[in-house]
Amino acid sequence: MAAEPPSEELKKLSVNEDGSAKAAGASNGASHGANDDAAEHSDDSEDEAENQAPDEADGAAKKKKKNKKRKPKKKKKAPTAQTEPPSVLISQLFPNNTYPKGEEVEYRDENLYRTTNEEKRHLDNLNSEFLSDYRQAAETHRQVRQWAQKSIKPGQTLTEIANNIEDSVRRLVGHDGLAEGDAIVAGMGFPTGLNLDEIAAHFSPNAGNTTVLQQSNVMKVDIGVHVNGRIVDSAFTMAFDPMYDNLLAAVKAATNTGIKEAGIDARLGEIGEKIQETMESYECEINGTTYPVKSIRNLTGHNILHYSIHGTKSVPIVKSHDTTKMEEGDVFAIETFGSTGAGYVHDQGEVSHYALCQDQPNINKLRSAQAKKLLYTIKKNFSTIPFCRRYLDRLEQKNYLYYMKNLVDYGFVQEYPPLVDKKGSYTAQFEHTILLRPTVKEVISRGDDY
Repeated sequence: MAAEPPSEELKKLSVNEDGSAKAAGASNGASHGANDDAAEHSDDSEDEAENQAPDEADGAAKKKKKNKKRKPKKKKKAPTAQTEPPSVLISQLFPNNTYPKGEEVEYRDENLYRTTNEEKRHLDNLNSEFLSDYRQAAETHRQVRQWAQKSIKPGQTLTEIANNIEDSVRRLVGHDGLAEGDAIVAGMGFPTGLNLDEIAAHFSPNAGNTTVLQQSNVMKVDIGVHVNGRIVDSAFTMAFDPMYDNLLAAVKAATNTGIKEAGIDARLGEIGEKIQETMESYECEINGTTYPVKSIRNLTGHNILHYSIHGTKSVPIVKSHDTTKMEEGDVFAIETFGSTGAGYVHDQGEVSHYALCQDQPNINKLRSAQAKKLLYTIKKNFSTIPFCRRYLDRLEQKNYLYYMKNLVDYGFVQEYPPLVDKKGSYTAQFEHTILLRPTVKEVISRGDDY
C-alpha cells in the first residue's frame, strides 16, 4: 500500500457368542441322544434333522453376514497442492508452521559478520513466532497473486477481480472476517488496490462500480495479507500490450535496486538516489511517442509496524537528504512508482480506503449515536488494519457514509483518496516486503513471478 511522506500523526471381529448360538449346539446334541435311546424314533428324527438343517444353515449364513467386519473408512489424505482458485489452507499445505522462507540475502561490508555471529543467530532464533506469521502471510500472498496473474483478463470488472483476490486470501488463512474480530486475527492487510493508468495508488472499487478492465489498461495490483498483525505488502503491474513493457521493466528494476541497497545502517536518502538513477535510465515509447520514465517523487516506501501498515520511516524513490538509517529488526515495504506523466500525484476521485487514526480523540466529540456505533464496528472488526467500504458492506452495515464523514471530520478515521498523476499518463508499481533480521535480509514476499 503506497505511502506519502508521513504526517505528524504517524511519527489466528470379535463377536461375542450369543444365546442363540449356544442353543443351536445343544439342539444337535439332543438329536444324537434320541437316535441312541430309541431306534423306533429314528425316521422321525431324520425328518426333523432334514427340516432343521436348512434352517440352521440359513441362520448361520445370516449371522455370518450380520457379523461380517466392515472395512474401515480410508482417511482422507491431507491436500498437498493448491487448487485453482486457491481454497486450501496454507497451514494444511505446510504443517507444523514450516512455511517457506523468502529470499535470504547476506549483509554486506561491515555487517557481513552478522551471517555467522553466534549472538545474532541466537537473536534470530528468538523470533520464531514472528517469522512463522510473516512467512504464512507471504506464502498466502504468493499463491493468491500467482493465481490472479493467470486468471485476470480484460473484460472482467474491477469488483470481480478484487472480490476474487480477497476471498482467496481469506480462504487460505482460514478467516472469512465475518464474525466480530475475525479479520483482526488474519486476512486482508489492507483493501486490494486496482489502480488503472494514471491512478497510481489507493483505488479499490466501491459498491456499484462497473469499471471493466480493458486491453489498453496498465493496472497496478496492490495486495496486503496479514497473520496476527504481521503485514506483507507486495504489488505488481499488469499490462496486456507490449508497448508498456519498458515502463514495467523500469519500475521492477528500480524496486530491485531499492531492495539491494536496503540493509541495516543504510541511509534512506541514499537508497532513494539509487532508485531514481535506475528508474530514470529507462524510456518508453507509447503510440509513437517516447516518454522518459520518471519516479513519482511524492510517493515513498515505508516501514511496517505491528498492525500498522505505515510506520514512521519513509523510503524515498528520488534523491533525498534524509539521513535516517534502517535498523536491525525493521520491516520495510520497498515500493517504487514510475510514470510517463508529471511524476507527481494528487488526491482525486471517490474514496474507498480508510483506517483508524493512531491517536483517537475523546469519544464525547461525537454527538451521533450512529457515528459512535459505526466507530465501535470499525474498532471491533478492523482495529488499525485499513479497510474499505466493501468490507463494511460485507458486515451488513447500511447507510453509513454520512456517519463515516463525521468520523473523518472529527479525527477518528483517516481517509485515503486515490493518488493520480496527469490525465492520459501511465504509471506502474512493483513492491516487496523485507525483514532486516539480525543475521540476514529476508525478502519475505519474493517469488518466482517477481
